[in-house]
Amino acid sequence: MTEQAATADTPKTIKVIISGGFAAVYREVLPAFERSTGIAVETGSGASEGTGPKTIRHQLANGTKADVVILSREGLRTLNEDGWIRSGSEAGLATAALAAAVRAGSPKPDISDEVALRKALIDAGQVVAPSSTSGQYFRDKVFPKLNLPETVTLSFEARGTEAVEALRAGKANLSIGPTSELVQESGIEVVGLLPPNFQLVQTFTAAVVSDSRAPEAARRLIDFLSADTDLMRAAIKRAGMERPRG
Repeated sequence: MTEQAATADTPKTIKVIISGGFAAVYREVLPAFERSTGIAVETGSGASEGTGPKTIRHQLANGTKADVVILSREGLRTLNEDGWIRSGSEAGLATAALAAAVRAGSPKPDISDEVALRKALIDAGQVVAPSSTSGQYFRDKVFPKLNLPETVTLSFEARGTEAVEALRAGKANLSIGPTSELVQESGIEVVGLLPPNFQLVQTFTAAVVSDSRAPEAARRLIDFLSADTDLMRAAIKRAGMERPRG
């Protein structure tokens, strides 16, 4: 096969499935990638972890085709175990700590330490979180440590955007999630980060799907998102994220 023929056969479109944690950065920089490479990108969304049809794992297992996935490292670990990820293709893109938010205009509670966080949750009563990595962590690791009364309820929404919408709509008084899913949303205000002893810093990671039909183009996108450029640095900072350390 000649080089010209190989180029002609290379797909000009790739498909990405992305969770909410890195989505704000991705949306901001994607047009620059498409302009600079001529590769068009179709984007679907899915939760990093959890159950049901909105998870990335469920979509891949039920026939959804993709070339790249971007999700929490915890969710990627499961996809690796299932055989969905091309070996050696993973790249950590950015980290996000857990934060709390209230509806815009509501008083901002103190959540700076364990005592303050417990009081904030009791005062809120109704707390919402995405059912993915951050929500599972908050349910399994944070709630049990605080010995909360039954008046405090934690509800799950499939995605971070849906958790924020529940907060905006008054279905909850406090939302917990990665700071990157909260800082740029309208109608809510970030209270602050959870205390260090209750914190989960997630690394949102990209990888090539094992049966990708355009692995080279997929790798180019991951390299673009991983590059230390002014564009990427600015977008990551605006989303309240940081590049992974080490």
